[in-house]
Amino acid sequence: MTQSSLPTLNGQHVRLRAPIAEDWAGRFALGNTPEIHRLFGGSPAHFRKLSEDAAKSWVESQMGERYAWIIEHDNRLIGSIRLHTVNALDHRATMAVGILDPHSLGKGYGADAMRLVARHAFGPLGLHRLALRVLEFNTRAIAAYEKVGFVKEGRERQTAYIDDVWYDDVIMGLLSTEFEIGAAA
Repeated sequence: MTQSSLPTLNGQHVRLRAPIAEDWAGRFALGNTPEIHRLFGGSPAHFRKLSEDAAKSWVESQMGERYAWIIEHDNRLIGSIRLHTVNALDHRATMAVGILDPHSLGKGYGADAMRLVARHAFGPLGLHRLALRVLEFNTRAIAAYEKVGFVKEGRERQTAYIDDVWYDDVIMGLLSTEFEIGAAA
């Protein structure tokens, strides 16, 4: 499937569509709130404004992904979601979700977006399993994923860039889900 044929997915609360170059403005606006920095474990004291170039670079990276969608609510960009490391041999993919609008958290938009992508993954793409790698101390994100149907699978150590520092030994929680999420309403 090419980027131009990426389907638009419509849910109860959100619409998922292919990224376009103009999305940089929405990313720029949402990326310059201290709440976003706090959500990802950063210190508000070290918060750096997102530049227009960085916002454009982010959109270009999304457009370069084969299975990347922009999450919209009321025709406004509120986040992104993508499948990467799609493996057709073992029918598995890793899913990354970025809710960029702090005011949209807790309203079910992320869950709606995950269900839409899961239905697409388990249907047309023929996958059987989705996995997420989440920082183990991000209990809020893990709880949200578990509500949608992901279960803890294990742990792994990996390097991560958090709050302007590289950590060589970060514990990541592995969560996965099987076909059931694809059938969720």
